[in-house]
Amino acid sequence: MRVALFITCLVDQFFPGVGEAVVQVLRRLGVEVSFDPAQTCCGQPAFNTGYREEARRVAVRVLDLFAGADYVVAPSGSCASMVRVFYPDLFQHDPARLRKAQELAGRFFEFSEFLVKVLKVEDVGASFAHRLAYHDSCHLLRELGIAEEPRRLLRSVSRATLVELDDHRLCCGFGGTFAVKFPEVSTAMGEDKVRAALAAGAEYLVANDSGCLMHLAGLIHRQRLGLKTMHLAEVLASRE
Repeated sequence: MRVALFITCLVDQFFPGVGEAVVQVLRRLGVEVSFDPAQTCCGQPAFNTGYREEARRVAVRVLDLFAGADYVVAPSGSCASMVRVFYPDLFQHDPARLRKAQELAGRFFEFSEFLVKVLKVEDVGASFAHRLAYHDSCHLLRELGIAEEPRRLLRSVSRATLVELDDHRLCCGFGGTFAVKFPEVSTAMGEDKVRAALAAGAEYLVANDSGCLMHLAGLIHRQRLGLKTMHLAEVLASRE
């Protein structure tokens, strides 16, 4: 099986270890992984801010770059939902590109979804002796309906303990450009999420989106709290 990796902007710029962990896990499972360095953003920041024409130009590049891939996997529910849910909306008046967007949507998967639903794997051979709390990122949960897949993978990690957060469906407050437009509200929501993780006795707060993790890690760092953040891919790559 061959997979093209869509790396996402935040992973490329700030969290390269997440991309490496994705490749490590997929190769461990016998998957051939390719990466096209010509890829850029999925277009979501522009789309969310109302710049639809700019988002459309970025999306056209994504459609062209991944036209020949068997599967495309992204370590982000946010980017996956942009491609699968919102690309068809962007091209609703462009029939040729709409067909391309719909076809790509059928081959584009978020990382945990791909492991569980396509590869039919839950135990990837990981070991991580810590208490983990899982944060449901908004696009992954609400747009793609993915909630149980990450939890199945975490429950299968040897020596790890998965604890559930109170109000786990609540947003962390990052919301992409929302955090820039409404920083006070964003901060308050993030602090609620961090408090919930501490109350659950978690050592690590795990999520599938680097935006959420960047936001939460900043709050944790500024308050000097005894909690760490980690992407699901990094947990699954671990053999601690």
